[in-house]
Amino acid sequence: MAEVKISGEIRKEFGKGAARRIRRDSKVPAVVYGHGGDPVHVTLPGHDLFLALKTPNVLISLNADGFKELVIPKAVQRDPLKGFIEHVDLLLVKRGEKVNVEVPIHTEGELAPGGNLLEHVLNALPVEAEATHIPESVSVSVEGLEAGDSVLAKDIQLPKGTTLGVEEDAVVLQVLAAQAEEPTAEEEAEEAEAAAEAAES
Repeated sequence: MAEVKISGEIRKEFGKGAARRIRRDSKVPAVVYGHGGDPVHVTLPGHDLFLALKTPNVLISLNADGFKELVIPKAVQRDPLKGFIEHVDLLLVKRGEKVNVEVPIHTEGELAPGGNLLEHVLNALPVEAEATHIPESVSVSVEGLEAGDSVLAKDIQLPKGTTLGVEEDAVVLQVLAAQAEEPTAEEEAEEAEAAAEAAES
């Protein structure tokens, strides 16, 4: 995974008022923590951060007033209506260090015919990976799966150096049988009429 360089500033003002002023300037308040040190509060450029966070578990090379560290996003708060980033928690990492993250799951292929439904029991797969080699996603083939079939965590092929962060037998995906559709009022009326005609004949 390529590093994304972001330059920010050490944040010295705190509270809701300060946070609002930061956001008015198209910036985002963030906190950096990890490795047993005190949290470091920073302000990051909103547009650069928005672009970076399009990549899950993105590795960020952060430089804030001389504070230079590698970090990955751990929690992102967004405005529930407008969707813009309100706050970010960043975790300190080092090259070669293993970290626990959740990786998006992408499915490939088509289920067996029959209108069955694919349920994502897990929306993301917990894994342990080297901080500088976190996979952007994992792919799972659902080709030909039928109702009752499932995909377990151990069935998913992981990149070299990445291990499962969940039980091997954990269900990741499962195929649910198609539900029979409830008849409409019109269909019920037609059936009743047909039954009445049959009884009269």
